[in-house]
Amino acid sequence: MRSRAFVRLAFGLLPAILVTMALAVAAPGGLAAAADTPAPLPVSERDGVQFVDARDLGVEGRGWPDADFAAPFDRLPAKAQEKVRPDVWNLSRHSAGLSVRFVTDAPAIHARWTLTSDSLAMPHMPATGVSGLDLYARDDAGHWRWVACATPNKAGVEQGGVVVDELAPGKREWLLYLPLYNGVTSLEIGVPAGATLERAPAALRGRDKPIVFYGTSITHGACASRPGTCHTALLHRRYGRPVVNLGFSGNGRMEPEVGELLAEIDAAMFVIDCCPNIDGPTTAARTRPLVELLRKARPDTPILLVEDRRYTDSWLRPGKKARNDANHAALKAAYDELVAAGVPGLHYLGGDDLLGADGEGTVDSSHPTDSGFVDHAKAFAKVLDPFFR
Repeated sequence: MRSRAFVRLAFGLLPAILVTMALAVAAPGGLAAAADTPAPLPVSERDGVQFVDARDLGVEGRGWPDADFAAPFDRLPAKAQEKVRPDVWNLSRHSAGLSVRFVTDAPAIHARWTLTSDSLAMPHMPATGVSGLDLYARDDAGHWRWVACATPNKAGVEQGGVVVDELAPGKREWLLYLPLYNGVTSLEIGVPAGATLERAPAALRGRDKPIVFYGTSITHGACASRPGTCHTALLHRRYGRPVVNLGFSGNGRMEPEVGELLAEIDAAMFVIDCCPNIDGPTTAARTRPLVELLRKARPDTPILLVEDRRYTDSWLRPGKKARNDANHAALKAAYDELVAAGVPGLHYLGGDDLLGADGEGTVDSSHPTDSGFVDHAKAFAKVLDPFFR
């Protein structure tokens, strides 16, 4: 019940179909009025369903202009391939955190998507989260409500089918999250002939700057059951503003090459959550240089430093407890030094509450389940709410 409540609060060319681009900006929870001369979107037809390329609807959750990317659903710009380590680059080609919004009055929604890998699941994370799509609709009160998950339904990289059907009549706004731990080379959204499909209203002025998360496999989304249930997605819906997910599984290491790329983004806040991938001495060595790099490039952008989540079995495993303790102490010491040196706009989130108190929030003592991600989001919200609610 608490999980459901938190998510709720947090959050044309063919005559058979009119596919238009909505150009007006609506108030929160509302829909854009139809433009006087709507620009038709290219469509393709198959079996009575009209499909629109997701790129024509607008891909959200990236920190650079579309033209900067080597592929349409990458997370780092093409130039990053020559800057970052190969592991970081390869992981950046996963579509974690990317989403598409649209408006339709369709009684059913279809999707076709092509993945970069035929490894659809992991031993500790289902195919729905690794390679699936996750669909939400905005209700009459303006809240995002979960509706359906598009599950990979066959072997291989080509996936597709009906995401949801038998929908109540009405025109509403939809939000579709892309896979967390797989890449996507193409994505199309389809509606039956006779329905309308429009681009969603743009982000409201004042809410257009993204919250940028730089982190580890947890930020990347392991091990959410669906793309919409990781904490970055929960916070995306809670605040109604873009979120850029730069989580790199096993490779969120406070590296200066990634820091230089982060500094290019005109962010509402930088969230640095890398400690699970580095030990205490590395945390001590890398925190201050990364913060100083970001602060020099973005003097007024808040920076949130996040402690390592505490392993849920560390109460019984002294080695894990010692690692957590050393990491926490190193990050806090670096934060205190930066504050004492007069570096402004720094904020701190402790790690002890990130996975709740019952020990039930992970699959392996480290990576959150959906309930663990709700605990994550609630802990983050205590720091982020004063900025974004």
